[in-house]
Amino acid sequence: MSTTSSTSAVSTTHYIRPSRFDSILNSVVGRLARHGVSLLGTAELSVRGRTSGEWRSIPVNPLPYEGGPYLVSARGHSQWVRNLRAAGGGQLKLGRKVQRFTAVELTDDEKPALLREYLERWGWEVGRFFEGVNARSTDAELLAAAPRHPVFRITVSD
Repeated sequence: MSTTSSTSAVSTTHYIRPSRFDSILNSVVGRLARHGVSLLGTAELSVRGRTSGEWRSIPVNPLPYEGGPYLVSARGHSQWVRNLRAAGGGQLKLGRKVQRFTAVELTDDEKPALLREYLERWGWEVGRFFEGVNARSTDAELLAAAPRHPVFRITVSD
């Protein structure tokens, strides 16, 4: 897997902001993960802010896949993505279990199979952010969507 990313200037600005409902739901799911309750594989991602240096947290769906796990940003180039790029790693929490990790961003060419698997597992939850692309989409359609959805292979260090 490569350590470089083939994204365009337009793709790095793609981001779908959470609605008020989404923010409330993320807060509840994050709180559950902090207390050891995972909803269909969720965990709490914590990454140091690239400007503040403070820990920032959000619930995520780590994708177990060949050579993974992986983190996929359904909403695009979000703050956690930008912070993870700057920090190079972070931690996943589920209750008292904390896994520190390093992260490598995948190139767009490496993403189609992972996006398909991600959408197969969680398309019901995140499909609306993929603008018509789903687990049954062609490789070409998934490749076209790839620049809008950063993917990181994480290596747990604990």
